[in-house]
Amino acid sequence: MILRPRKDDHLIVGKYVGKIVVGIGLLMAIPLLTSLVFGEWDTALDFVIGMGACFTSGYGLQVLCRTEKDLRLAHGLVVASGSWIAATLLGAIPHWLSGHEGSYLNAMFDLMSGYTTTGLYLIQDLDHISYGLNMWRHLLTYAGGQGIVVIALTFLVKGTAGAYRMYVGEGKDERLLPNVIETARAIWLVSLTWLGIGTAALTVTGLALGQGPVRAFLQGLWVFMGAWSTGGFAPQSYNTMWFHSPIYEIICIVIFVAGSFNFALHWALWLGDRKELRRNIEIMSFTVTALITVSIATFGLSHLGVYPDAVNLFRKTFYQVISAHTTTGFSTIYSRAFVTQWGPVAMLATMLAMAIGGSACSTAGGIKGIRIGVLTKAYLQDVRSMISPDSAVVVERYHHIRDMVLEDRVVRTALMITLAYVTAYAVLTVLGVLLGYGFTQAAFEGVSAASNTGLSCGITAPDMPNLLKWAYIVAMWMGRLEFMSVLALAGHFYAIVRGK
Repeated sequence: MILRPRKDDHLIVGKYVGKIVVGIGLLMAIPLLTSLVFGEWDTALDFVIGMGACFTSGYGLQVLCRTEKDLRLAHGLVVASGSWIAATLLGAIPHWLSGHEGSYLNAMFDLMSGYTTTGLYLIQDLDHISYGLNMWRHLLTYAGGQGIVVIALTFLVKGTAGAYRMYVGEGKDERLLPNVIETARAIWLVSLTWLGIGTAALTVTGLALGQGPVRAFLQGLWVFMGAWSTGGFAPQSYNTMWFHSPIYEIICIVIFVAGSFNFALHWALWLGDRKELRRNIEIMSFTVTALITVSIATFGLSHLGVYPDAVNLFRKTFYQVISAHTTTGFSTIYSRAFVTQWGPVAMLATMLAMAIGGSACSTAGGIKGIRIGVLTKAYLQDVRSMISPDSAVVVERYHHIRDMVLEDRVVRTALMITLAYVTAYAVLTVLGVLLGYGFTQAAFEGVSAASNTGLSCGITAPDMPNLLKWAYIVAMWMGRLEFMSVLALAGHFYAIVRGK
């Protein structure tokens, strides 16, 4: 029997959603300040209106939903998924007011793409948007990479047992430190340290390429945010191809590969455990699948003769495929080049890389390397069991921060999430075909959206069907939260209607 949520349940959910909405309003202070510095008064007003909407809604919810009760796991899942909807609705206000979005739906699409670190966008005339709006685009994808719940845990929520349930609801389940609030702050410590180093490296490179100091710094900052968050947003429509610099590309690769690694791995390295890089199952899985996908794409492109020499072939192939594998979405080729030049073999390799994705508890999306590693270990365990004596007990182990024994529970969870992603990829592919797109293109764009990658073969555009926009919004949201908290939110509403 399904129980209908009580008043206390609604109060708990409302209170914590309100806290997260306030956090979104506070984030808008940074693009507001940017607009004021550059004298963009209209843009500044847009953010004042957006902040007003966030503070009114957020504090209003906290006043209306006063309660001292803590969250249960179900509450945490509902808060995590519900707050992303609220953050998208309210965070889209400055986008819509800017005049660069064709509709509020387009603005919501771009916000969800940013929060989920996807990188697909519908904003028009990207090369001429204001400094303030560009700052907001990249800030929201940087914040979304750490998690908007992590923001709330860092600054706005006290350390309670319920805090961990919100953290889990956002697709994370690893504590770097015993206290989840301290874990959230550790995540920000890692990210902000990388922010300083990465921005400095990109700024110096931009200066060497002939950019002025302000432009080099801002573009270095924004490109870092897009790379570290594996979000793929860039300050111009040509993405990172705009720089035409091998050095810039190498720095980007280092940043987005690092951004795709588990925060627990970063913390282990931070504490001096360098051996973790060699032993971790996610690093091993990523290395193997990256080699396979890059090799397949290189094979396909070499037969087509798209690039004139081996250096260009490797440079283009490696950048695009690793960008796909980390679910970053940075690109140094035109979107339509995937269709007109790369051909089905290289596109298939890129889709496979996007589908697998990066590491769990990172800024990356996709199925995740640890699940591929766990399922591979389970397969090998079954093979060993079949060829071992009947009396033998076959135990499979793997290393992820610590040595672990492979349990049926872990395999079952990995398989469930993997099937959920594969189902999402298939549904979006079928929908794209039904709306008139070719199978390969529909599959490429669908996998990109659901895996939170952001590479496009040309389907994502302001004039795409509204139904596909809604489908991609939902897919980005579900993929980023790894389905469970979204299903919990759906179950919450079902219980309200049909519960006893």
